[in-house]
Amino acid sequence: MALAYDGAIQRLIDSFASLPGIGPKGAQRIAFYLLGAPDDEAQRLTEVIAEVKAKVKFCEICGNVCETSPCTVCADPRRDHTVICVVEEPKDVMSIERTREYRGLYHVLGGAINPMANIGPNDLNIAQLLNRLQTDEVREIIVALNPNIEGEATTTYLSRLLTPLDVKVTRLASGLPVGGDLEYADEITLSRALQGRQSV
Repeated sequence: MALAYDGAIQRLIDSFASLPGIGPKGAQRIAFYLLGAPDDEAQRLTEVIAEVKAKVKFCEICGNVCETSPCTVCADPRRDHTVICVVEEPKDVMSIERTREYRGLYHVLGGAINPMANIGPNDLNIAQLLNRLQTDEVREIIVALNPNIEGEATTTYLSRLLTPLDVKVTRLASGLPVGGDLEYADEITLSRALQGRQSV
């Protein structure tokens, strides 16, 4: 039988291991690093986590993360209000912003359609997107979802929903690796995909 650590250290390892992208060995390394770290460093981490939970929220317009709503992108009058780029998660906003090619607005769906995970269209921020199309002067929707099965299913659903409306629906051009995430695409690839976007 494998030996487990006692009490608090095992709970800390288990907590880190439950986070995405951190396996059991990585969780153990982080836990033991914090155990040996100066008290003020561990305290600072605790304070930062508490601050994020207390201050960070989702923008009431686009769904991006922010401390004041509306977020800085939605509140910026210099942004092009005729174009909305639809992404899955807030981290995808930062991926596209890194290209410095896009000056429009965003809409964060909060995921993608995934029947295996019991996520349907009603679980996403699609109704909010449709509401924005009624009030804003939007002329183009850029669907910038991850090029995987869930992203393709969501793109197809959105295109069917948006095509009857008086708005141009485009998607990022090919060049992004199938099955990849926008988060990991380099700026040049994303920039070219934005510039060469195609009709859905």
